Amino acid sequence: MDVKLEVVVVPVSDVDRAKEFYASLGWREDADFSAEDGLRVVQFTPPGSEASVIFGDRLTTAEPGSVRGLHLIVSDIEAARDELAGRGVDAEIFHDGGGVFHHAGTESRVPGPHPERADYGSFASFSDPDGNEWVVQEVKTRAPGR
Repeated sequence: MDVKLEVVVVPVSDVDRAKEFYASLGWREDADFSAEDGLRVVQFTPPGSEASVIFGDRLTTAEPGSVRGLHLIVSDIEAARDELAGRGVDAEIFHDGGGVFHHAGTESRVPGPHPERADYGSFASFSDPDGNEWVVQEVKTRAPGR
């Protein structure tokens, strides 16, 4: 049976502010629905992704800004950083000092891309207005089976 990740719920404090932010990234708005009981669901999909994020009112009990390490995959980390900067988002490129995967927070972050530009080795991070953390990871050639 194929199982695919479809959507991730991102907790936000201000739905309209979050909607403006994700739209400013160039992500596609798929939905903005409201129910009479105050439920609101807004869905955005990053370009080229099959999975989406949703946020809104009455969707989750998670604290706004509590999500960490949502990963976006790109083929060119520097081009991705430049595009984010052009959209007003600060994202610094780094690689992990240990070379396996990035640590939580900023521990072991070394400025700049991986020295050999190894697949899965270069990252950039940014946050939405609530502080939910996104990590952009460079992958030019996916590992077999992925």
